[in-house]
Amino acid sequence: MTLSSRRRVRTAGALAVTGALAAALAGCGSSDDDKDSGSGSGRTHVVKTAMGEVKVPVAPERVVVLDTAELDSALTLGVKPVGATHADAATGFPGYLPKEKVAGIKDVGEMMNPNMEVIAGLKPDLILTSKVRHGAKYDQLKQIAPTVMTETTGYPWKENFQVHADALGKKAAATKTLAAYDAHVKEVTTALGGPAKAKATEVNVVRFVQGADIRIYGEQSYIATLLKDVGLGRAPISKKAKDGFSYDVSPEKIDLADTDVIFQSTYGDPKKAKQTQTVNSGLWKNMKAVKSGNVHVVNDELWIQGIGYTAADKILDEMKAALTKK
Repeated sequence: MTLSSRRRVRTAGALAVTGALAAALAGCGSSDDDKDSGSGSGRTHVVKTAMGEVKVPVAPERVVVLDTAELDSALTLGVKPVGATHADAATGFPGYLPKEKVAGIKDVGEMMNPNMEVIAGLKPDLILTSKVRHGAKYDQLKQIAPTVMTETTGYPWKENFQVHADALGKKAAATKTLAAYDAHVKEVTTALGGPAKAKATEVNVVRFVQGADIRIYGEQSYIATLLKDVGLGRAPISKKAKDGFSYDVSPEKIDLADTDVIFQSTYGDPKKAKQTQTVNSGLWKNMKAVKSGNVHVVNDELWIQGIGYTAADKILDEMKAALTKK
């Protein structure tokens, strides 16, 4: 071999080593965007949960969700679960979610009583839920797959979303979702005439529930956070809600819900939920919001059960339409 040939071999070898080292360093510094693209298969990272630290895949591919909030989070972040529970046997998955996004997701049972055999049969690599829903089933669930639980659902939905994003390896996508939400909120507030005008409009959310008293939602609920973000005023009764969640009344005390605007939903059969009886009563008909035509009937699945950014996006649109109607 000539001297020039030996030099060419040494140069090529040096370049190969340099390239390999650069690739190795790049691999050590994977970013959220790497996670979002599904790279790093086989690697894991630790997520802080209500049950302690849990090691999960960097890019899980077979996710099972056990409540509507987790389903909303996954789909919002571009992840289609292989399995999900249903909250209402009559309707299955929430109707506000696009059909093409829920198509093919296996129903693993009723939300409070998921079918463990069906879940195991899906061979998930991640399960998402909350302690308030399935804390008692945690030992069973973690035997099937790494299980990430938030403490509760509803009011802390934004914080929960960040936990879901971390578990799914979708932090970069979550940042974009938050930015889009903030922009949408500002758009709605502007459409209502600005912050001062929005605050001057007092709102109540009333839910008729089969088998329970009528709920006037307080300031620590999912829907309350949306009202607050838009800057809408809340009626004084909302501050009296038990644990901040809801102030429950009978049909004979429905006038306590009176305010400038009422958003009304019904869960279950309207008659059994006392909705039919209540809205036909003199107390209801004499309320300020009713007389002024400012009672807006909304979808319970969306406004109350949705709990997530996809639901919030649709609620904001409906809120804007209702409150700017001439």
